[in-house]
Amino acid sequence: MLINPISGTRDKKGLCELAARKMKSAGIDLEIKATQHKGHGAELARIAADGGTDIVIAAGGDGTVNEIASALMHSDTALGLIPCGSGNGLARTLGIPMDFDKAIDVIASCTPHHIDCGIAEGRPFFCTFGVGFDALVTEKFSEGKKRGKMQYVRNALIEYLNFTPDHYALEIDGEVLTQEALQISICNTSQYGNNAYIAPRASLTDGLLDVTVIRNGSTLDQAIAGVALLSGDIDRKRIIDTFKAKEIKIIRLHEGPAQLDGEPLSLGRKLSIKCEPACLRVFSAGTEPEIRPIITPMQAFFADMMSDLRYLTRLQ
Repeated sequence: MLINPISGTRDKKGLCELAARKMKSAGIDLEIKATQHKGHGAELARIAADGGTDIVIAAGGDGTVNEIASALMHSDTALGLIPCGSGNGLARTLGIPMDFDKAIDVIASCTPHHIDCGIAEGRPFFCTFGVGFDALVTEKFSEGKKRGKMQYVRNALIEYLNFTPDHYALEIDGEVLTQEALQISICNTSQYGNNAYIAPRASLTDGLLDVTVIRNGSTLDQAIAGVALLSGDIDRKRIIDTFKAKEIKIIRLHEGPAQLDGEPLSLGRKLSIKCEPACLRVFSAGTEPEIRPIITPMQAFFADMMSDLRYLTRLQ
């Protein structure tokens, strides 16, 4: 198990002991290592895969998961997830509980299956890749000392006041359209994390990426789209365009920020993104759930609340 000790906001006290005990009960020998710097998770995962390790467990957020999963692509080593981050987009899409105990049970009792990933300018992503507004907010969020959903929302509101939409040429499987847009998100999962559904119809196993374009519009239209992220029906709003594609090319007026699985990076004007089908073996809690507007977000909210209550009870 590779654990990022500084990921997220939740205390990981007792997690290693819990994981070791439950894995032993399942007949699995568990070796635990802590990541020490950026890229360390990928190094350790690559060594494990080259050595024939059956399972590598990532205990961290989407950034940690991205590092480890990238190293396991096209190998026989399966990825297990214990969500410890702020967003946990891949774990949520796979139906993995936010509760440590129940997340470990998924690894101990389920069979891994293959999922797709995206490749943006040679870099793998397993949740989302984006340019525009979400990339700028991600950049500002990474520079701050605080974490969590409320801090992300605060940053988004501040940046929105001075944000200027960019002009894009978007090529989707060979068809070109031009657009002034607030942002363009290329999605492998249905959500960013924290139950913010940017692509409600996305699938991890269809061999396609979902493209969500938030066009420039009135403040009211953009506010409605923002609320729809949390209600699960953003794809039904009038300033939203959605597509499914194997390959996407983006040309923007200016080079600048992008976000890849919640991590900021700076890229050029011309960007190439494609789907890499069935490239990673991963444990999940079952089939991907259908996103039902309002209902699915409410169910996720109450599940998170119960998980937090169990976590607080254990601390007492």
